[in-house]
Amino acid sequence: MSERVLSVGPTHTLREAARLMAGRRVGAAVVLDPDGQGPGIITERDVLDAIGAGQDPDTERVREHLTADVVYAAPDWSLEEAAVAMVRGRFRHLIVTEGGEIAGILSVRDVVRCWTDDGAICDVPENAGFGATA
Repeated sequence: MSERVLSVGPTHTLREAARLMAGRRVGAAVVLDPDGQGPGIITERDVLDAIGAGQDPDTERVREHLTADVVYAAPDWSLEEAAVAMVRGRFRHLIVTEGGEIAGILSVRDVVRCWTDDGAICDVPENAGFGATA
């Protein structure tokens, strides 16, 4: 899990969110909306879907493109529980919350990194294409 979480506001444009995600080399940002019900998430897929549908990334706002049905993980979830939730929900990022606060974000890349570090049957080069967590 990455404890350094990129967050954006609901009024950011899609381009602004994409620029921030690209700059941090992450595939998702937590969306903090004081008027919303808990943190939301915008992912690279949400941005691609909007652009693919012909929407203007300079005028479209993040709040209109949030991932629906956000699943939150607890810090004590096992990697298997997180992986099952991701597969079932067909998403690659989980917001981890603890006591109502954001503790971090867990990505498929984090899960794979842990599993290859723990039991790889081949040599895994250091930093094998694993930049910042996404």
